[in-house]
Amino acid sequence: MLAFRKVRRKLRMGTICSPNPSGTKTLEVCNADWMASLPSHLHNVPLSNLAIPGSHDSFSYWVDEKSPVGPDQTPAIKRLARISFVKKVMKKWSVTQNLTFREQLDAGIRYFDLRVSSKPGDADQEIYFIHGLFGIKVWDGLMEINSFLTQHPQEIVFLDFNHFYAMDEAHHKRLILRIQEAFGSKLCSACSVESMTLRRLWEKKCQVLIFYHCPFYKQYPFLWPGKKIPAPWANTTSVRKLILFLETTLSERSPHGSFHVSQAILTPRVKTIARGLVGGLKNTLVHRNLPAILDWVKTQKPGAMGVNIITSDFVDLVDFATTVIELNDLLQEDRALVKC
Repeated sequence: MLAFRKVRRKLRMGTICSPNPSGTKTLEVCNADWMASLPSHLHNVPLSNLAIPGSHDSFSYWVDEKSPVGPDQTPAIKRLARISFVKKVMKKWSVTQNLTFREQLDAGIRYFDLRVSSKPGDADQEIYFIHGLFGIKVWDGLMEINSFLTQHPQEIVFLDFNHFYAMDEAHHKRLILRIQEAFGSKLCSACSVESMTLRRLWEKKCQVLIFYHCPFYKQYPFLWPGKKIPAPWANTTSVRKLILFLETTLSERSPHGSFHVSQAILTPRVKTIARGLVGGLKNTLVHRNLPAILDWVKTQKPGAMGVNIITSDFVDLVDFATTVIELNDLLQEDRALVKC
């Protein structure tokens, strides 16, 4: 029965995504409308109890090795980066995704890990995504996300602005204004986490939850405080230690009042980078370890004390998003058991 429901849902959503307007890639599996395709009894379940796929350093599919090194780096790295080869190496370790925002959305990703910065010396106060090197302008990313949401009015996204660099009050106000301009009435005001269900958001025609890890959130009703979406970080290169950490932090998860992010990612150390200098993050850490991480995901169950949002690097290398989405079928099984 469970297998039948999975097949039926995939037929309902479609199996092939349309090419990106940019003509970059065509995804084999499309989860563009997976929230809209959930069975009706899950429409009243708090989003904090659903399994939701996310990406780590979501914007880092492109970084500019010709730009200055970002203010998130140490003075020593900035000095080394004067050598052109160093920036090429940095790029290999800064890029954590292959897919653009639109492609991630089509694949089913609904949580985005966002780190932003001004560019020192930039007179127009533009804000960019950043991970060692500068990425695209935040405005361009927001518009890409908004375009998808307009085409898929029942899909909900979490935008987690959790790191800010070289930003004063004027920069923050500019960024928040950009968020307002991009999403307008799609923005969801901060309120009780337990009240955030698909049905309620659909009724209000809200699609975007913005988390802002900075005191400025207090000044704007549509900014959610960072404490509402804790994302414990294992900071390890060991899959065994990562899984132990994920299990421990899940067991300590608060059952009420916040969402929860399980960061199923490995973090390179200096010696890791030194050993895999040319290979980069994907070839050195991710390729060989992601299958084991996915095996852990398959054993999980959503719910108040289960997984909620799960993030990964290079979400396209395995069937990550679909695997996370299908965990919600376990909630359907629970409902059948209750009926009996």
